[in-house]
Amino acid sequence: MQYDAIVIGAGYAGLAAGLALQKAGKNILLLEARNRCGGRILTEYFSDQEYTDLGGQWIGPGHERMYQLAAEFGVDTFHTYDSGKSTLLLNNKLKQYKGLIPPLPLFALLSLDRAIRKINKLAKTIDLEHPYQSDCAAKWDAMSLQDWMNSQMKNETARKMFAVATEAVFATDASNISFLHALFYIKSNTNFDFLMNVNKGAQQDRIKGGAQSICIKMAAALGNAIHYEKVVTDIHQNEECVTVSGDGFSYTAGHCIVAVPPAVSTEINFTPAVPETQWELMKASFMGTVVKCYAVYPSPFWRKQFKNGLVAAPDELTSVVFDNSPFNGSKGILMGFSLAEKAKLLMQYEEASRKEIVKAGFIKMFGPEAANIEYYTDKSFTEEPFTKGCYAGMFPPGVITQLQTSLATPFQRIHWAGTETSTQFNGYMEGAVRSGEGAAREIL
Repeated sequence: MQYDAIVIGAGYAGLAAGLALQKAGKNILLLEARNRCGGRILTEYFSDQEYTDLGGQWIGPGHERMYQLAAEFGVDTFHTYDSGKSTLLLNNKLKQYKGLIPPLPLFALLSLDRAIRKINKLAKTIDLEHPYQSDCAAKWDAMSLQDWMNSQMKNETARKMFAVATEAVFATDASNISFLHALFYIKSNTNFDFLMNVNKGAQQDRIKGGAQSICIKMAAALGNAIHYEKVVTDIHQNEECVTVSGDGFSYTAGHCIVAVPPAVSTEINFTPAVPETQWELMKASFMGTVVKCYAVYPSPFWRKQFKNGLVAAPDELTSVVFDNSPFNGSKGILMGFSLAEKAKLLMQYEEASRKEIVKAGFIKMFGPEAANIEYYTDKSFTEEPFTKGCYAGMFPPGVITQLQTSLATPFQRIHWAGTETSTQFNGYMEGAVRSGEGAAREIL
């Protein structure tokens, strides 16, 4: 037997699993299909010092393992800029406000607040280990998040604002997601408020040098144990070992950890076959659709206007915007999220046209200075064969209670990792790291 364990995928989950096994003295091999580490994490430098995070980027309270990894590898974090007023662009009208409450008509505000309070209350009832065993699981799984939204909010403005929020959280249209899965995801990430907030929320901190910088150092620590450009096509197991193979290679180990999204895992041939219910759950999982759009400016000019760069713009193709400038403000960087159906529409255009569309939206939000873009880039993971989308895998209505199984359940000598398999901080880098270390513990 060549190895104690083979790990497939060098994103945060696979790297965390590999390091945990390596530290325990195990002889491991990590296979990555791409020519880089990071998976859904990708930092692009456009100068020696400035960069954009084209994939995952944020950590916040409770993301203990990410903060610990940053400290272990000598990487600093810094607070996402949120000083000043936020902006609401609704029905072509601009409004600035401080705090968390947007300036909406009273009835819309009351309706929105009531819905958020209720969804947080319902999420508390979810069994994270076995969501299909939760009270009302069948009822909630049968409906979509959109169905629930429609039943709770009669005010059109409230529905529009809540839709923007849910698209920002799930990166897909609310009609596509099981309400049960939405509740699981919310509880996994504390509550809906946490998912939406910067200060004391999921978007609180960023990683100096980019989110991929930690991945690169983790990969360096693994050394020659990582083999790149190895596309796994087949995994065969018996009572004694697992054989992992692809074009021109075959390796044998005592165990295997599959640390890629479920939508990618289903393209691997497993012998014997993965149990039917688990396989059907993996096949049902679909990735979100998001385009991150970056505009780089000579300086963060909006700060002089006492704006924090945070924008909610339900009618724009970039409906959510953040200040993504470097920690020292040496450049001004606006990052806009184009989400769900809007993302699909945006990606129908060529890059030059996408830049003009994004620029036009930023001008509406921040004035004519927003036209002075020095550098533009955007990124969608949807067409990447080893990702198929971002942020994470979701489930449509009816699947969870029908199949009543878990993505994380080991299959003999095969173990599963990735943020989709985590019950804590599902969809985030923290969830990925916890899942990888959890899979390693199953082997140890």
